[in-house]
Amino acid sequence: MNFLAHILLSGNKEGVIMGNYVGDFVKGRLTDERTADWDADYVTGLKLHRFIDFFTDHHDVVREATHKAALSQGKLSGIVMDIYFDYFLAKYFDNFSSQPLAAYARNMYALIERNARFVTKEMAPMVESMIRQDWLTTYASLEGVDLTFHRLSRRAPYLAPLRNAMLELRENEAFYHDKFSAFFPELQKESEQFILTH
Repeated sequence: MNFLAHILLSGNKEGVIMGNYVGDFVKGRLTDERTADWDADYVTGLKLHRFIDFFTDHHDVVREATHKAALSQGKLSGIVMDIYFDYFLAKYFDNFSSQPLAAYARNMYALIERNARFVTKEMAPMVESMIRQDWLTTYASLEGVDLTFHRLSRRAPYLAPLRNAMLELRENEAFYHDKFSAFFPELQKESEQFILTH
């Protein structure tokens, strides 16, 4: 799952949203000793992020979709699937949220800005770009997803093949949409349960 999904799956508590949002940038074990002085909702969000990633990576439906993407994208297929699934989430956002995507994105950018204390130094430049370039609504169109892949492809030499990731989505959109539709509602329920029990 990519940024839009992680944020949406966080519920309504700002600390949980921020923990889930920055989760990839907080490394190491989240022991009670380490997190004793941290905001409790933020810690829940960090743990939720890891739960979502684990649940997604080990789900049979996602594995089937990732295996197909790997035929053209190789070892980058996991990254590709994260973007593909955020595309379907954004495109059909009205099915998953009572807010239109544009309004939801504006609200989340404002939330992130007022909770900037949770953003790591390493993540700060990316957050600035995300808000300035409105990444969350960019996911909603094929052209926007193509732009996302091109941006990613320039971050490091090993990511260069992502420039061509749109070809696979254009040719097999129905297949990947079916997989997303079978998987995401289940992930929503599991994430809600995780928040309730933590």
